[in-house]
Amino acid sequence: MTAKVQNSSIPKILIVDDEPANLQVLRQILQDEYELLFAKDGARAIELAIKEDPNLILLDVMMPDVTGHEVCKTLKSMPASRSIPIIFVTAMSEVQDEEIGFNLGAVDYITKPVSPPIVKARVRTHLSLIDINEVKATRLQIVQRLGMASEYKDNETGMHVIRMSHYSQVLALAFGYTEEAAEDILNAAPMHDVGKIGIPDSIIQKPGKLSPEEWEVMKKHPEIGAEIIGDHNSSILKLARTIALTHHEKFDGTGYPYGLKGEKIPLEGRIIAVADVFDALTTVRPYKKAWEISDAIDFLRKESGTHFDPELTELFIKVMPEILEIRNKWPEEMASQR
Repeated sequence: MTAKVQNSSIPKILIVDDEPANLQVLRQILQDEYELLFAKDGARAIELAIKEDPNLILLDVMMPDVTGHEVCKTLKSMPASRSIPIIFVTAMSEVQDEEIGFNLGAVDYITKPVSPPIVKARVRTHLSLIDINEVKATRLQIVQRLGMASEYKDNETGMHVIRMSHYSQVLALAFGYTEEAAEDILNAAPMHDVGKIGIPDSIIQKPGKLSPEEWEVMKKHPEIGAEIIGDHNSSILKLARTIALTHHEKFDGTGYPYGLKGEKIPLEGRIIAVADVFDALTTVRPYKKAWEISDAIDFLRKESGTHFDPELTELFIKVMPEILEIRNKWPEEMASQR
């Protein structure tokens, strides 16, 4: 059974309980604000969750045949449903019961008999968190697409910006960044080479070595990128501008555009330098084949202290298992799925 409200802009909530009276209570509390779906057993709950993709699930624990815990475990194991927030609604209120639910992936508990104000508040809170996460995910996708625009110049797939931004996040965390600060790196890193949009295709796509004159033109792309990003109050865009300007600086001062040396290079620029070069080395480009991972690691070690910050180089190599997981998650072949 479903409530009368049918509007795609209204959040959809799946309510699961084997007692019709409990379903009716929650229906009366929520029907004026949300589209409601109902299931009286675990199997039906799983079926509706996959088919209807609700924004939130209110799930009873003690049900015959398939318990709420088993439903939660099943839904969290499947890519199509694992991101749906689940709130347990149950008479079980012991600490160990709550711990089991949270370990399975639930986001909250509401105890029976339910209080209408509490139900409304908890539902509203978790739906607002979904909105925040969607905004953040959309922002990252927009930034990645902007980064991909530059990659079409010299990389057929554009997957480079996704991999290197995740590499940068992992390296930032290893260095000691907070989760929030590392996420800022993730969001800003895709714009590191946006200045390539302003470089002629004849230079970007040249299969051979650039002439000295062509190289001077190429070296302008960090400043072009900074100009494209502009000056803003947004912390993400400020970070992106710094990254665009400084990710080609070298630790020994021989980089460009400013010839900064050592710790005078902003830390985020030094982080992106390692991540960017590693992915470039291990990816096919018009002018070269992809390097073996071991050869790329040897290169990082060789250039430690000259091109790269030594401390960051060692940390990057130390987290290589995570780096390779990211590399496997976003292979070049995924470009055809864009």
